[in-house]
Amino acid sequence: MTETPDTDRSLPRVIFPLPGNEALAEHLARAGGWPLGTLETRRFPDGEAYVRLLDNVAGKAVDLVCTLARADEGFLRLVFAADAARALGARKVTLVAPYLAYMRQDRRFLPGEAVTSQSFARLVSSSFDRLVTVDPHLHRYPALSPLYGIPADALQAAPALADWIAAEVTAPFLIGPDEESEQWVSAIADRVGAPYAVLRKIRHGDRNVDVELPDLTGWRGRQPVLVDDIASSGRTLMEAARKIVLQGFAPPVVVVVHGVFAEDSFECLSPLCSRIVSTDSVPHASNAIALAPLLARGLAVHISAEGELIRHRRPPEPVDEVDLAGMDSFPASDPPSWTSGGH
Repeated sequence: MTETPDTDRSLPRVIFPLPGNEALAEHLARAGGWPLGTLETRRFPDGEAYVRLLDNVAGKAVDLVCTLARADEGFLRLVFAADAARALGARKVTLVAPYLAYMRQDRRFLPGEAVTSQSFARLVSSSFDRLVTVDPHLHRYPALSPLYGIPADALQAAPALADWIAAEVTAPFLIGPDEESEQWVSAIADRVGAPYAVLRKIRHGDRNVDVELPDLTGWRGRQPVLVDDIASSGRTLMEAARKIVLQGFAPPVVVVVHGVFAEDSFECLSPLCSRIVSTDSVPHASNAIALAPLLARGLAVHISAEGELIRHRRPPEPVDEVDLAGMDSFPASDPPSWTSGGH
């Protein structure tokens, strides 16, 4: 991982939370020693959004804090806030999105499908000058740079996960959910000073997952800790937790970066585990690991993420001619004609 100073760090900075992100924004402002701004939002009777910045932003760097879990619910409000900040004289508008949405659909699997990862990246890139996120859900993309036409810093929560495990779990035994997680899990285990293993995952669909465990009995007596970057449907973690206990272990501790927990997944997973912990990238009852110090440092510098602390869902694939043509035909750095166009 390499770091370079943010060329605009000398600008006065103000942090604005979007609705639902007030706690994280307050912690971030406190961690960085920056003022916390106030954003007024409401709905008109017809359901349209009203947005107003109640602080002077002229000549300042504006950071909008908004986790993008369930992005469909408030994305227009976020864009309106960014446009208002720029129109009111902000020198730089940054999106601080600890959870980044629309990373799964990274290619056209069936004829006619929208490649939403590319579409979403174009929309974000047309409204912001910079993106700061944490452990994006990388599938086939090697990094965010092929997608986003603005500086996009992917911060790494692995050290924070490792520090929590070291402080809270006695005799941990780390377990990764699939073979692609081995480099990431081994780096966390090395920081903790604990052994680790990885499982083999066979996915048959969004809700149908098989998990194969190697023989783990040599580590019996240690506390299993399932670590992953995201818990969405929770099916992989549920299946792994069941099979870990069958090998004579105590119910596992589950530690994830992004606790999305769609539908009733948290309620289904909880009885199978001794504890479930997540970072505060997505507000949830399981939040126990604060990201504000990491985000504050990330805002102060530009970070180029490299090495074993990046969790790739699968090895990146080369971009073929069809995919490349699709991206080049509408580069993210060129805003669509229906936007304001300026940065």
